[in-house]
Amino acid sequence: MDIIESLEWRYATKKFDDSISIDDKKIKRICKAFNLTATSYGLQPIKLVVVKNKELQKKMKLASFNQEQVSTASHVLVLCIENNVDTEFIQAHSKNTKELRPDGHDEIDAYGKVLINRFESKSKNETKLWATKQAYLALGNLLTVCAIEKVDSCPMEGFIPKEIDDILELDKDHLSAVLLLPIGIRAKNDISAKINKVRRPLNDIVKTIF
Repeated sequence: MDIIESLEWRYATKKFDDSISIDDKKIKRICKAFNLTATSYGLQPIKLVVVKNKELQKKMKLASFNQEQVSTASHVLVLCIENNVDTEFIQAHSKNTKELRPDGHDEIDAYGKVLINRFESKSKNETKLWATKQAYLALGNLLTVCAIEKVDSCPMEGFIPKEIDDILELDKDHLSAVLLLPIGIRAKNDISAKINKVRRPLNDIVKTIF
């Protein structure tokens, strides 16, 4: 199955088969894909929390307006943002960069100072919005990778962030949940799998300028 066929196969799964669990090998590949997602400045102000605990998933369902995908999914991927994108966070990024790249350390330090100055000038809300945009980049990547891996998924914004934060105790790690992605295998009686995908005509959504 090539990538276009995989994307045509994908849909927002409304009902998972809760008797099927995604194997660890696929979960590791999905997590690796998350880590390889492009982010602004390469700072990765995001973290992925992988939930495979039915009791927690039931609580998360209540905080997600009772959407059953959250409780019946094999795993729920919680895309979070870092609450503290500050000098310490950026310095840690520069340190990691220098460990992975043996040359150009002066340039890396200089770039780190530029980033520190840039983020010191941003308000907390501006930084939060910026970080949230990076989570959406990661979500798009995860949806594609899940499709290639034949793992069903359902991206979700419909939940109460503060309640998810409390259930998963995300504050302890200075994180805030911004997106949910239940994943698993579609149930045979999920009627959403049988309806045609609705998209605008290609020539209506793509404009080529020569």
